[in-house]
Amino acid sequence: MGGVRVLVVEDDDGVAQAIVAALSEHGYRTTSVGRAVDVWHHVHDVDLVLLDLGLPDGDGLEVLRRIRRIGGPGVLVLTARGTERDIVRGLRLGADDYLVKPVRLGELLARIEAVRRRLPVAEESNERVVHVGPLSIDPGARTAKVGADVLDLTSKEFDILAVLARRPGTAVSRQELLDAVWGDAYLAVSRSLDVHVANLRTKLGTPGLLTTIRGFGYRLGK
Repeated sequence: MGGVRVLVVEDDDGVAQAIVAALSEHGYRTTSVGRAVDVWHHVHDVDLVLLDLGLPDGDGLEVLRRIRRIGGPGVLVLTARGTERDIVRGLRLGADDYLVKPVRLGELLARIEAVRRRLPVAEESNERVVHVGPLSIDPGARTAKVGADVLDLTSKEFDILAVLARRPGTAVSRQELLDAVWGDAYLAVSRSLDVHVANLRTKLGTPGLLTTIRGFGYRLGK
């Protein structure tokens, strides 16, 4: 399980600290946030989300729905909501498992391990390198090169490039980019996408490689 990255989404600091401590002791790399809005800063960098549904700034089911909309990591719901209706909704929205508090540590660890075994945690590092003209993108290593030159990209610039590279030669809408990179287009400042794309285009240094489709979005390659 070494290296498995877990995001704990829990607004009760005491509960969050206990979970983080227990997971860390068992070899998991853990991060904790207490609000829905903070999920999107970490969701692309973890393998599994432990998600409480009762968050102070939003419904955890909506967070789950948005994670699934962008693909995202595995999700294990850990919540006090234990009605059959809540459990069915959570599973139908794409939760990989659903646990009702209070839960014993042993069961939590066993459920996490069961979910982890079903997830393609290690696949990203084996994901093929994408070539678009002189550009090569390695999703697993999170590196991009133009020819032999490694590009110095920020995390957001690489995420944008990776989304575009999944569909080379195809126009990708601004909405899709915002959803995929920021998690929720409504939480992202649309202008920030333009700034990141402009910086990315400058760093690519290859005219015509990254094209703006006026009124729609962007395209990587011809």
